[in-house]
Amino acid sequence: MLTTLIAFLIVIGVLVFVHELGHLIAAKSVDIAVPRFSIGFGPRVTGFRWGETEYVISALPLGGYVRMAGMEDTAALEGGEELAQEPSDRDFDAKPLWARIWVVSAGVLMNFLFAIVVVTGVALVYGESINPTTRVAIARQDSLPGAAAPLGMIPTGAELESINQVPVENWNDVLELFADAGPGPLTLGFSDGQTVTLDLPQEERVRVSVLQRIQPFAEPLIGGVNTGSPADVAGIEEGDRVIEADGRPIRSWTEFVDVIRAHPGEEVALVVQRGGEEIPITVTPEPVQEQLPEGERLEIGRLGVSQQLELDHRRVGLGEALRQGWETTWGTSTAIVRLVGDLFTGDASPRSLGGPLTIGQISGETARAGLEVMLQWMALLSVNLAVLNLLPIPVLDGGQLLFLFVEAVRGRPLSVEQRLRLSHVGLIIVVGIMVWAITNDFLRLFGI
Repeated sequence: MLTTLIAFLIVIGVLVFVHELGHLIAAKSVDIAVPRFSIGFGPRVTGFRWGETEYVISALPLGGYVRMAGMEDTAALEGGEELAQEPSDRDFDAKPLWARIWVVSAGVLMNFLFAIVVVTGVALVYGESINPTTRVAIARQDSLPGAAAPLGMIPTGAELESINQVPVENWNDVLELFADAGPGPLTLGFSDGQTVTLDLPQEERVRVSVLQRIQPFAEPLIGGVNTGSPADVAGIEEGDRVIEADGRPIRSWTEFVDVIRAHPGEEVALVVQRGGEEIPITVTPEPVQEQLPEGERLEIGRLGVSQQLELDHRRVGLGEALRQGWETTWGTSTAIVRLVGDLFTGDASPRSLGGPLTIGQISGETARAGLEVMLQWMALLSVNLAVLNLLPIPVLDGGQLLFLFVEAVRGRPLSVEQRLRLSHVGLIIVVGIMVWAITNDFLRLFGI
């Protein structure tokens, strides 16, 4: 519990600091007066003054703000007290439109830059993680409709040698070729001479669904157990080997996952091997909603465990590391944008939103997994923060950019009163989203 709390405060503190530092640097660069830089909202806990700016840590550690001169319409909403002052040419509103756009955008840009730098640094220090296997396990073999049907011919553990006659040496090669696969035939060649040809459909979501059925073979070994999860409650431990689930012998991690997915909210009898002893365990997978690539929603079971993997690492140069940093950040950004769009259209369940408890839990798990994993989580969360801050909701950066866009179109800014009214509406929306996310956290916590 203490590890989770410390990890949460570190992750949130660093990301908020990075975001607000972007606003601070941009404001100083165009000579806007900055009375206060705060990590957290509400009453000041501690801090110091350097030059004209007071740097503080405030009581509520769920965000932060940079108080700029001339932004009285947002001062109260950001958690600072009102500061009476005479208008000045160093006020935010006194600066040209381009300068204000730069200042408002800088926090988001800083979060994107942070993610790129972190992913690049991880790649340089730790190298590229490589799953050395080319052995295959097919997920959900009991339901292989349409284009996925030929996958039923592939035995568990079969060794993949080529994809469309291009040799593969590890699972990274497999994923790269899958990512490039378009509609049409895809021929999988195996070491025993067998070939299986898939006729991939035109629709991208269905095509992705078919290819996601092809998983790397992994032993059914428990690598980690989430605190408070169904697995933790049932007594499953790290290092356990699952040898039987629901009366079926288990040969691979994928087979184990299939059984758990198929029994949301139902008791499942397991047999695990621990220290040479076979131990019977009964678990009840947590029911959760999953959005399938085909667009369907499916209730599945989850235990809150991770598999034990042995990955190789390949050293990479600066150019390759930068490419990974950019591609990972861009790919994460587009995935988050799609998810936000799906939430608005109803294609994704609102239950998928997570709040501080979810962030804290994952932060604790990644901290226990090691610095490399924790840094990757921070990069992912930084991109989340950047994208969500671009939503056109007043009090978020996207809302402030919307105000500036309106000013550019109409030739004059909105009045302070108009911005205040809209900012209060935006605050209500943001608080509503936070309440919903925290409610989801508690529902997950109590298995509802």
